[in-house]
Amino acid sequence: MENNWDIVIKPRERLLSVDLGEIWRYRDLCSLFVKRNIVTQYKQTILGPLWYVIQPALTVVMYMVVFGGIAGIPTDGVPQPLFYLAGVCMWQYFADCLNSTSNTFVNNAGIFGKVYFPRLVSPLSDVISNLLRFGIQFGLFAVVYVWYIFKGIPVSPNWYALLFPVLVIMMAGLSLGFGVLISSMTTKYRDLRILFTFIVQLWMYATPIVYPLSQVKGRVLAGIDLYTLMRINPVTPVIETFKYGFLNAGEFIGWGWLAYSFLFMIALLCFGVVVFNKVQKSFMDTV
Repeated sequence: MENNWDIVIKPRERLLSVDLGEIWRYRDLCSLFVKRNIVTQYKQTILGPLWYVIQPALTVVMYMVVFGGIAGIPTDGVPQPLFYLAGVCMWQYFADCLNSTSNTFVNNAGIFGKVYFPRLVSPLSDVISNLLRFGIQFGLFAVVYVWYIFKGIPVSPNWYALLFPVLVIMMAGLSLGFGVLISSMTTKYRDLRILFTFIVQLWMYATPIVYPLSQVKGRVLAGIDLYTLMRINPVTPVIETFKYGFLNAGEFIGWGWLAYSFLFMIALLCFGVVVFNKVQKSFMDTV
């Protein structure tokens, strides 16, 4: 008798191949992963989701003391809590997605070895679940923002703030692209996880989070223009556009650099999927 199977599992013929229809069919599994990520992160904790607010608040206080008080780094005329919160909430979303997606194969080896589902569902669920944390932290930013407006502090958004959904998508895409690429490499070389954790910490200081980008204008290090070098960082145009749109301070980095970050994200996602598809065929033998 001829067997009529509902689902046929077979190796992909092309490395750059993403079956979006298959991922959509497993949307219920993705939602379960999202719920798991949210529940287990602060399970058996006293404060629970309040840590989403406490962590950025304490981080901002530390930045105010160290960078604003001791180092005396200016904030383009924006109140320090507002300036630091704008950078922290965007960067934290990027870093959280990056750290979680970069451990996809290692953290889910037990599940991957037992049942089949599109492997990209796992990193996608990490990116989606971190949106909850970002939403809470952006809510904290909005509360502080409104408070300063009521105090009469001259802060106001401009029309670039309408790019906010696009900026969030770009941050999610960049973190997903870097994450799946790094997760593919760390299946065989575990010490890359340690190196990558260190790189993420340094990466934050190479991004205008605790200082305005205008502070590096005209500065040269070893014959390299720091202003141009920092704009090459694909995260910089996204964060600078977010700050300029909501704080109306500094200067718009330019549509060209924003387009560069978007195209970089697309190319990175394609390359990450190629490496991810190649590694997932045999990663159970090395993980």
